[in-house]
Amino acid sequence: MANAMTVKATLQDGMCFDAETGSGHHLLLDAAAHNGGEDKGPRPMEMLLVALATCAGMDILSILRKKRQRITSYEVHVHGERTEEHPKAFVDITVEHIVTGHAIQPQAVERAIELTEERYCGASAMLGKAAKLTHIFRVLEAHKSQ
Repeated sequence: MANAMTVKATLQDGMCFDAETGSGHHLLLDAAAHNGGEDKGPRPMEMLLVALATCAGMDILSILRKKRQRITSYEVHVHGERTEEHPKAFVDITVEHIVTGHAIQPQAVERAIELTEERYCGASAMLGKAAKLTHIFRVLEAHKSQ
């Protein structure tokens, strides 16, 4: 398959894994102490939210740059609510986009989010099938010196 991806996770010790991506990047993932880990890295479920934040963020940033929006700063905050019982899946996820720049058009940000949700972000498409996924945004004016 042309779009296939691979990851190899190798146990280091305790509950800590060294995950190697098909593109050659490494990161440690670990469990919390109360789950037998030593807190050497993020939790796997946190990484799902990281993937959502960065996938959506990269798509939105690309779209806004094509729309010639003058962005000086951009943050994506993700809050996920999980079930109490196992498998403790996400049921409600809110993604907040904070776009700072010069004369950023709110309608451009809104459209970029729509395109990301509907067409471009694979993480959003996947997680949106399992949880209620809401994107919100704020536009802030940058200081003149930025």
